[in-house]
Amino acid sequence: QVHLVESGGGLVQAGGSLRLSCAASERTFSNYAMGWFRQAPGKERELVARFSSGGVTYYADSVKGRFTISRGSAKNPAYLQMNRLKPEDTAVYYCAAGETVGSLGHYWGQGTQVTVSS
Repeated sequence: QVHLVESGGGLVQAGGSLRLSCAASERTFSNYAMGWFRQAPGKERELVARFSSGGVTYYADSVKGRFTISRGSAKNPAYLQMNRLKPEDTAVYYCAAGETVGSLGHYWGQGTQVTVSS
């Protein structure tokens, strides 16, 4: 049963921008903690950005100043604006949700591929 669906990935040149969207399926995620993770080939999945149910944001050092996570509506609960993309940002990006930051990842999307060419 799919609860989250990501979109907006694609191929972009270094320095370009993409905006990822996370849509809710089968349920809504009002006031949930939401996050974006990514997994590059041969690497572990890592947290990119998240916000708590109260709206406090966190960013991985590698994306600070370039990526912005934002809350959307109950049916589209999260976005990730990615600017000044680098080849090392290439990965599958996943949307995740949880009632709290501690339970982030209770719900997952299936991922969207982001490829940044040099």
